Amino acid sequence: MDIQRLKELADRSYNSGQFVFTDFLSVAELALYYDNEAEFGYAHPTLSGGCEVSERKMIRFGSEEDLGYTQDFPIKALRITPLADKFADELNHRDFLGALMNLGIKREMLGDIFVWDKSACVFCKESITEYIIDNLSRVKHTSVRVEVTTDTDDIAINEMQDRIIQVSSQRIDAVIAKVYNLSRQEALNMFPAGLIYLNGRSCTENARQLKPGDVISARGKGKFEYAEEMNLSKKGKLNCRVRIYV
Repeated sequence: MDIQRLKELADRSYNSGQFVFTDFLSVAELALYYDNEAEFGYAHPTLSGGCEVSERKMIRFGSEEDLGYTQDFPIKALRITPLADKFADELNHRDFLGALMNLGIKREMLGDIFVWDKSACVFCKESITEYIIDNLSRVKHTSVRVEVTTDTDDIAINEMQDRIIQVSSQRIDAVIAKVYNLSRQEALNMFPAGLIYLNGRSCTENARQLKPGDVISARGKGKFEYAEEMNLSKKGKLNCRVRIYV
C-alpha cells in the first residue's frame, strides 16, 4: 500500500465522518507511513495488530471524539492446534502461512502468526474468520482444529527469549552484530540495503544509540527488544539484556 492510497483512506474517513481501516500492513509499508505520519494528523490515525508485540498492523482513521461513536479494529485471533499432538509434524511459521494462503487468502488479510508447541495463534481480518475455521483442516501433514481465542496474553511470553550480551557501545550496528552473530561489516551492510527498522521506522543510521525499550527488526534475521543496560565488565564492555522474538 502506497502513500497515495493511505491518503485516500484518510480523506474518506475525514469527509464521511466514519472510521476507515487499512488491511494489515507489512513492516516496510508501516515504515513508509511513519516517514509521512505528520501528513495524516487531521484523520487521527491509530494502529493495532491485535496484541502488544504484533509487527504487522492495521491503521484506523478517525477518532471517537470527532465521530461521536467508537469502533474496534476488525481483528480476530485464531488458535490453530493439532487434533492429535503425538502425531503432529514440527510446524513452523512458513507451514502455517502456506496453509492459509493455499486457501486463497491474500497476505494483507493476515496479521502476525505466532508459533509454539506445534500450535499457532493467527491474527486475521474479522471478515475471513469463519472461512478459515470452516476450511483450514490441515497444516502440512497435520490435521488441525481452528477456533477463535481471546487468550492472547501469553503470546509475548512465548515469543520472547531473554539473553545477556556484551557490546562495546549502545550503537545499533554493534548490538545487531552481537545478537545475530554477524561481523561488524555484515551488520553495517544491512543499513544501506534498507533491512533495519527501529521502532517500526526504517533506520539507515548505523551509529544510532539505542535506549531501553527500543525494538529492532532486521529483515531476514529476526526481531528483538533492547531491554536493559546493566553493568560494565572489567574490560569496559557493556552488559545488556535483549529480548529476542523466537
